[in-house]
Amino acid sequence: MIEAIKGTIAALNPAAVTLDTPGGVAYSLNITLPTFTALQSQHEARLLVHESIREDAWVLFGFLTDQERELFRALVGVSGVGAATARMILSAIPAADLGAVIANSDVRRLKSVKGVGAKTAERIIVDLRDKIKTDPATLLEQAPAATANYDEALEALVILGFPRPASVKALKKVFDDDPATSIEMAVKRAMSML
Repeated sequence: MIEAIKGTIAALNPAAVTLDTPGGVAYSLNITLPTFTALQSQHEARLLVHESIREDAWVLFGFLTDQERELFRALVGVSGVGAATARMILSAIPAADLGAVIANSDVRRLKSVKGVGAKTAERIIVDLRDKIKTDPATLLEQAPAATANYDEALEALVILGFPRPASVKALKKVFDDDPATSIEMAVKRAMSML
C-alpha cells in the first residue's frame, strides 16, 4: 500500500498532478481543486495517497492533508458515492467546511455539487453525521454559508480566480459585518481584502 509520494511536479492541471520521484518513476495522481491551488506555486510536493484498485484500473488520488484524505475515504464509503463524486465534493466544498455542512444537514449545499442529487446528499448526511468530528467553533463560523448571497459571492470569487480558502475568510468578515450585504457588494468588498 502506498502511503505518500514525494517528488518533483512534472505536470499539473486542475484534475491531476504528475510527480517525478527520485527513483525515476513518475506517478499520476488525481487531485482536488484546493490541492491544485496549493500546488501551483510549488516545485516539489509530498501527497498522501488513496489507492483505488479495480479490475480495469489502478487509480491514485493525492491529498495535501490527512483531513482531506480521511473525508475522501469517508465519502467513498457512502453507498452511491464513487471516487469521482467524492473528489467533486471536496473540490466544491473545502475539507474544513465539509464537516459543518454535514453536521448542519445542509442538503442544499451538497446538492449544489455537480453529480450530487437530493437522495445522495441526504445519504451522505445520514451516513457521515456521527462519523465526522466537527469542532463546535467551526459550526459557528459556518453560519454565513447558509445564505444564498454568501454562496453566490463565493462562487463568483472562485470563478474570478481567487483561492477558495482566502475567499471564504474574506466573505466571512464581509457577512459578519453586514449579513444583508448584496452579492455584488460582497464580491467587491472581498476583492479589496484579497
